Amino acid sequence: MQTIIVTGAGSGVGRATAHAFLKAGWKVGLVGRREAPLQETAEGYEHAMVLPCDVTNEAEVDAQFGKAFAAWGRVDALFNNAGVSMKGAPVDELSVDEFRNLIDVNVGGAFIAARAAFGLMRKQSPQGGRIINNGSVSAYVPRIGSAPYTMSKHAVLGLTRTLSLDGRPFNIACGQIDIGNALTDMAQTMTTGMPQANGSIEIEPVMHVDNVANSVLHMVTLPEGTNVQFMTVMATNMPYIGRG
Repeated sequence: MQTIIVTGAGSGVGRATAHAFLKAGWKVGLVGRREAPLQETAEGYEHAMVLPCDVTNEAEVDAQFGKAFAAWGRVDALFNNAGVSMKGAPVDELSVDEFRNLIDVNVGGAFIAARAAFGLMRKQSPQGGRIINNGSVSAYVPRIGSAPYTMSKHAVLGLTRTLSLDGRPFNIACGQIDIGNALTDMAQTMTTGMPQANGSIEIEPVMHVDNVANSVLHMVTLPEGTNVQFMTVMATNMPYIGRG
């Protein structure tokens, strides 16, 4: 039975992806800051392991990833998904403290989780595994007023490309899923109106979060020696192609 750790597994994309892997017969480690939502994700699934920790704390991450590794004997994959957002505003109106927290989670947390998984995949036998980073269409094209979030997702893009290089000697593949308008709790405002580059407020098309989960499952279950480097999965008519 194959194994994966999913960060940010207490809600949204993380929960949906954890469920997709559990239904496919994988053992799944559920990482998040709050234990109660992780227990909700795990409810009814025999092979879910609740691993509460803060992804910005390397000691906690190393301990919980190590716990999964000790129980399973290997870690085949990581879905590096945990992240936060900020309310949009012109850059001079944004809180520096909120910016630092966002970068700590979206960049620091992604690095710390990737570092822990990479180390386990490198030392296990047989060596190797897959890391899928959750990017965003904002890794390529920003929304207005989104400097902190957009900066963080450009950083994830750099992490993905570097891990892809660094993982080659150890059979560790890395890919990135860039998501556009998946309907999660964090994205509910898309159904009521989002600021557009021309100053208008428009309701945007959304897609079911299961489309993301199934895309991650596809990326992870490709044959060894094959990798989806970048996948964009998005609501067809969202303002991305031609955004702005």
